[in-house]
Amino acid sequence: MLSVVIPCHNEQDVLPLLVLRLRAVLDATDEPYEVIVIDDASSDATASVLTECRTAWPELRVRRLGTNVGHQLALTAGLDVAVGDFVVTMDADLQDPPELIPDMLRSAREECVDVVYARRVDRSSDSVLKRQTAAVYYRLMRRAASVEVTEQAGDFRLLSRRVVEVLRALPERHRVYRLLIPWLGFPSAVVEHRRDPRAAGTTKYTVRRMGVLAANSVTSFSTAPLRLSTAVGLGTAICSLLMAAAVVVAYAVGRTVPGWASLAVGMLFLGAVQLLCLGVLGEYVGRIFQEVQRRPLYTVTQDTAADVSTPPEPRRAPR
Repeated sequence: MLSVVIPCHNEQDVLPLLVLRLRAVLDATDEPYEVIVIDDASSDATASVLTECRTAWPELRVRRLGTNVGHQLALTAGLDVAVGDFVVTMDADLQDPPELIPDMLRSAREECVDVVYARRVDRSSDSVLKRQTAAVYYRLMRRAASVEVTEQAGDFRLLSRRVVEVLRALPERHRVYRLLIPWLGFPSAVVEHRRDPRAAGTTKYTVRRMGVLAANSVTSFSTAPLRLSTAVGLGTAICSLLMAAAVVVAYAVGRTVPGWASLAVGMLFLGAVQLLCLGVLGEYVGRIFQEVQRRPLYTVTQDTAADVSTPPEPRRAPR
């Protein structure tokens, strides 16, 4: 069986187009399949649109989350219940063409790989800001996280069953699949495609969300910020010792000039460095605190495949 996992948040405009194109592609594969759409606590008519689509498409399964948990945990909510031998993850905006899924399946079988990445060779439909920030992100991850990330590969990918089982066993909360999957080291292949413009609606990946993704990526896979804080602190200490020596020499030769400006600037600089290092340390401590709380990664308020008499279980990180 083939499973397709699609997280969505406030995508009422694009969902009918997605269902139309995706169903045509999957029906043409002549393989049993399921489509799992994760409604990440949408506030528009996404839920009602999905309910209407499901009446004519029995292979469509809808899981509605109680709170908005973000793109990566919404993907987790789909991977946790996907039963296919191969699982495709993709976004709902149709910027990643569903017509590429047969090519990904064929590549996985012919090349005997567990992961097939869909690499974007043409991103002219994206804004200049998004293209530039994406390029910076991939360069930063390769250097800071020491993970061989496939260039320009987002969350449109195909996974084998054994990769999905390993991902389901991972305990962490702040997961970034763009780094987690390459980090596992399973054999992989790449298919290329042109990134299309968004079919309808507006993007939900704002600059703030991209910044959060980058922060999660760095802090989850690297201690480089902590080492950088140590280096900055050491450099500041050396500069302070040199300045102290200069002050002693100036005092000895009688060339001291009274004034508070230089003293104030030095104190502000040292205070800023200390607060910066404390903030970086606090970010890591905060993530440790969130992990040891062991709260559910997400809660499911509605699942069209679940028995209505049995309340859905929250997803908890394994010990």
